[in-house]
Amino acid sequence: MSNRFDRRSFMRISGSGVLAAGLAGPLTACGGSQSGSSGSNELVWWDYLVEEARQPGMKALIADIEKQVGVKITRRTFPFAELEPAIIKGAASGDLPDIAIVDNTSMNSFVPQGLLTDLTDRVKKWGQSKAYYEGPWNSGVIDGKTYSVPNNSNCLCLYYNTEMLEAAGVEPPKTWDELAEAAKKLTKGDTFGFAMSAIKTEEGVFQFEPFLWSTGGDLDTFGTDGAKALGFLKELVDAGSMSKQSVGWTQQDANTQFVSGRAAMQINGPWQLPALQEQTKVKWGVVPIPIDKEPASCLGGENWVILKTSGKADQCWEAIVRSQEKTVLAKYLDGLGLLPARSDMADAGKWATDPTLKVFVQEFANARPRSYGPNYPQMSQSMAEALQASLTGSSSPQAAARKAASAITPKLQK
Repeated sequence: MSNRFDRRSFMRISGSGVLAAGLAGPLTACGGSQSGSSGSNELVWWDYLVEEARQPGMKALIADIEKQVGVKITRRTFPFAELEPAIIKGAASGDLPDIAIVDNTSMNSFVPQGLLTDLTDRVKKWGQSKAYYEGPWNSGVIDGKTYSVPNNSNCLCLYYNTEMLEAAGVEPPKTWDELAEAAKKLTKGDTFGFAMSAIKTEEGVFQFEPFLWSTGGDLDTFGTDGAKALGFLKELVDAGSMSKQSVGWTQQDANTQFVSGRAAMQINGPWQLPALQEQTKVKWGVVPIPIDKEPASCLGGENWVILKTSGKADQCWEAIVRSQEKTVLAKYLDGLGLLPARSDMADAGKWATDPTLKVFVQEFANARPRSYGPNYPQMSQSMAEALQASLTGSSSPQAAARKAASAITPKLQK
């Protein structure tokens, strides 16, 4: 069953759309563009939250901001994979928005290129930064300056088939050893004990990094700790507990395996919940990702940013502040199937009563942003190649980690 909230499926969508206040309309470039905004109270807004089911929530937020801030918003949407390149290209052509909702990893590219407005003084005056989880907030803090405000957040947890675990006499695993043992017991017939995305893109790296971090290591120790994490996953493949096909699976593919009963456990995020809640074949539960030495999850989600070329930073900031008022934000997040980055909103939405969502919200405390600077895309590619080489057996985990480390180390910020 397809997941209407799977934002990473945007990579498979071609073309882009233009929405004004949630409805189709003409694109008007921002104040920093060649054509310029047509009115002093108009804000041009870009994002990639394109799923049909989310449009009523987006339209409601835009209408609220227009009314309360006194602006007119022209919205343009992009497929997920096209928004960041469009902004980078727009820096050269002059076609940039005033305000945008971007993936938090885009901060690695946008800030070093000087594309974003420094929000440090505004944030200090606002006084709300401590209301956010550390990971989501820090995704927008670079070299001590704040360039974004979290729009929403997500992270990864372990889903498990409750009936399969009960039948096998297995408890949801808490450690790597327990995960390996449980996955082996749960592997039977055409059902694998464990599934994850290991595709050769940031999507696979997103799922791999919690294993790296759980060793107590990071990118600067990839040669050793990366080898340990890669080795653990290769052992699952060698034991037959994890499919070799995972090297070609997206996160949606992993969830399809789980929903079809071909995987007893999977690593995935809260964007899979609508599909899981709609189906009736599998009964399931959610727990934190099993650990080696330290609890770890990978932080996903979007941030609000104001483009430096906008001549309307004050109005943009008012729009962001309005979007972060608790009653407005709770309605927006509920309407779009998203989770809050604010720790003071733990009791404000569906996540306050939904036990599954609570697990994800609580896991934010262990979720880390991928804030490694402008070279992160290249470092991510090196990790993706190491993961592929290890799981396919074309290289040992140790050799793959050493090769990746030799490429990653020179690119790490000093």
